[in-house]
Amino acid sequence: MVEPIPLSRPDIGPAEIEAVTAVMQTPFLSLGPKLREFEEHLEQRLGSPHAVATSSGTAGLHLCLRTLRLQPGDEVITTPFSFIASANVLLFENLVPVFVDIDPLSLNLDPERIVEAITPRTKAILVVHAFGNPANMPRIMEIARKHDLRVIEDACEAMGSRINGKSVGTFGDLGTLAFYPNKQMTTGEGGAVLAQQNSHADLLCCLRNQGRKPTGAWLDMEELGYNYRMNDMLCALGIAQLQRLDEILEKRRGVAARYDQLLGGIPEITLPPRTSSPSDMSWFVYVVRLSEDFTQQDRDEIFQGMAAQGISCGRYFAPIHLQPYYQKLGFRQGQFPLTEAAGKRALALPFFNQLTQAQAECVSQCLLENIHRVKTIQT
Repeated sequence: MVEPIPLSRPDIGPAEIEAVTAVMQTPFLSLGPKLREFEEHLEQRLGSPHAVATSSGTAGLHLCLRTLRLQPGDEVITTPFSFIASANVLLFENLVPVFVDIDPLSLNLDPERIVEAITPRTKAILVVHAFGNPANMPRIMEIARKHDLRVIEDACEAMGSRINGKSVGTFGDLGTLAFYPNKQMTTGEGGAVLAQQNSHADLLCCLRNQGRKPTGAWLDMEELGYNYRMNDMLCALGIAQLQRLDEILEKRRGVAARYDQLLGGIPEITLPPRTSSPSDMSWFVYVVRLSEDFTQQDRDEIFQGMAAQGISCGRYFAPIHLQPYYQKLGFRQGQFPLTEAAGKRALALPFFNQLTQAQAECVSQCLLENIHRVKTIQT
């Protein structure tokens, strides 16, 4: 039994604690000056005309749909290989999720399958940058322009990722970020929407604050809105994290490099997908895939074996279309074989800024021991 190694751990230091404490000594705990300051920092860092902070990434995705005025029954093409929120928000608005299978190398939406799925009812594409690895946005935007489709980027796992120097989340009409504690940077809970148009930003600000226009009276509601605000304490935490973002991303690249060195060349393992230039990818998690010799039951046995030794792992991702609620909607096994194959054999290893070389070696050794144990059982 080793000293427990968690799956993730936020990187919070004295600067973050001081920033939050300072806000708590003011009367501005919500809708105060730190909200706009945080948004301005995001705009500058990501090269986006507008950033609108929200209470979570899920809230941000929901507001994207409301802002684009999509109507019940409209079809939105998206991926079944994602955290479930990216599909759930479509159901919130009575939209029709049209899943298409993934590219087996990048684990992101396959652009050519998007083309095949477009119908007269298709109104938008919701792209997910899985695990921080950027999707093929140039090709997806080309398809969207040709078919007059709106594009929402779920960049909740990809803070800091870029394509040819351009931040993900800024290619489409709207892009969403998330700052949950397991993300590259955190505000505890929270997210943001990146917008290219002034009108979209204005509506986002209105919708997140109960439907009030920013210049309107407190009790005058112009829209059907939500309480999707981010408070000033979380914004202060976000500002402090943004000021350390380059350091944070470099640490995460270092952890990924350690695992690459320890696990590269092992035939039973496929290392995580990444862009052609490592500097373009912001590491969210480190997900390996077992070879085709292993079943989902084998993967789960390895997962349980590592947990018994104090090492937390994650089974990223369970395909959305196979979740019980989605099967009630008519989705079924076999529809998206590449997604299902990835979901059966994927295993996220402990990954956080402070992970040491010794811990990475411990995780890798434990993983290999459990792989060999399962192979022995197979034979």
